Amino acid sequence: MAKTGREVDTQSVAAFTVLKRAVELDSESRYQQALVCYQEGIDLLMQVLRGTKDDTKKSNLRKQITGYMDRAEIVKKYLDQEKEDGKYHEQIKIEENATGFSYESLFQKYLNETVTEVWIQDPYIRQIHQLYNFLRFCEMLIKKPCKVKTIHLLTSLDEGSGKQQQSSGLQEIKESLQNHGVLLEIEYSSSVHDREIRFNNGWMIKIGRGLDYFKKPQSRFSLGYCDFDLRPCHETTVDIFHNKYTKKI
Repeated sequence: MAKTGREVDTQSVAAFTVLKRAVELDSESRYQQALVCYQEGIDLLMQVLRGTKDDTKKSNLRKQITGYMDRAEIVKKYLDQEKEDGKYHEQIKIEENATGFSYESLFQKYLNETVTEVWIQDPYIRQIHQLYNFLRFCEMLIKKPCKVKTIHLLTSLDEGSGKQQQSSGLQEIKESLQNHGVLLEIEYSSSVHDREIRFNNGWMIKIGRGLDYFKKPQSRFSLGYCDFDLRPCHETTVDIFHNKYTKKI
């Protein structure tokens, strides 16, 4: 069914909003995020083109699309070369009380159908809320487009009163993952301090606070209790690297 002029105008505004963001990210050298926005914006602009009848407008749209596609291709080639050379590095700063940083929002762009194995190094998967964070992260990993078969967790052992809680919690997560055809290998180390996550497609993410960067919700019935994109965060820094040859931690 043909789209109305109002629908086309709405899509046009959406397309140029995304593309404006792409240009901003590009100018800030945040190329991976810029590329995602370029691709999304170009796709929206293509939909606008298909719904446009005026020949002059069509011609202008084609020129704009070509310009954005050319820039997106340059960015993509640059990123591919950086990844090939093992030089890729991007940094995201999460401000105090910032929202919009659920695991899906933060990690999704680095996950695809080639991800079959994941390594997680985090010394603090101990307390109940930390165990739930890890569970939530695992839930994300078993969803499409990922085809994760093995998850490796390196953490520290709680030697205090929470030892049984930690052990039983991780065992339950392990058994639940087995029901989805995923193997969870758990290793404890008293000397682990760094926090990093590696995917076997080459991406490595280091978060200053590990998976535990969300603040406690104000109440059980406050926004952000369930949807972590609405959950305020502690201040932290996220460093993203790419290495063609991802190895076990």
